[in-house]
Amino acid sequence: MVEVSLPNPNLIGGIAILILAGIVIWDAFWLTKQRTDVPKIGELSAGFAWTSEGSNEVIRQWGNLFSMAVMMALPWGFVEISGTSYIWALIWDVLLSLHLISLLIPKRYAVSRTHLFADGQRYSWERLKLAKKQPKRRIMLLRKGWGVFGPLPVGVKQKERETALEWIKAAIEQGEKWDERVCISNQEE
Repeated sequence: MVEVSLPNPNLIGGIAILILAGIVIWDAFWLTKQRTDVPKIGELSAGFAWTSEGSNEVIRQWGNLFSMAVMMALPWGFVEISGTSYIWALIWDVLLSLHLISLLIPKRYAVSRTHLFADGQRYSWERLKLAKKQPKRRIMLLRKGWGVFGPLPVGVKQKERETALEWIKAAIEQGEKWDERVCISNQEE
């Protein structure tokens, strides 16, 4: 019988921690970038910007929150069996906790004629569409061509939901609809 040699579990744990740390740092970078991308909130000269609240982000990220809870608990069942040091599982949980907190921090969003600004990223309207069925407490966009990985939920305070949705519809449809929305916005000022 051929003996199989598995890699050192602490080496694998260290690699997993490095990858997770990279993801946490990357997401933190984009989170800080949102202030420069969306410096002003409210009606803009040609667009609209808004912030969410923590509760909006819980609603927006509920699936990720459950996934992270499982990801935090799961390694503890394998630490002893695999011979991995407990410190790796502890560091894993700390990093996931930081990431979880970053998911719950209120975000800034903005709609311009060409892009949606969300999570420190810019999404071209050509690559997005509105979901046919909209949830009641957030706005659901879909990334074209992404299949099941396509949902892009957008957090929004309930009182701003309709305004943000109108701007998004105008941006997606472009043309006269966008011009009308800008005209209405300028008249309201």
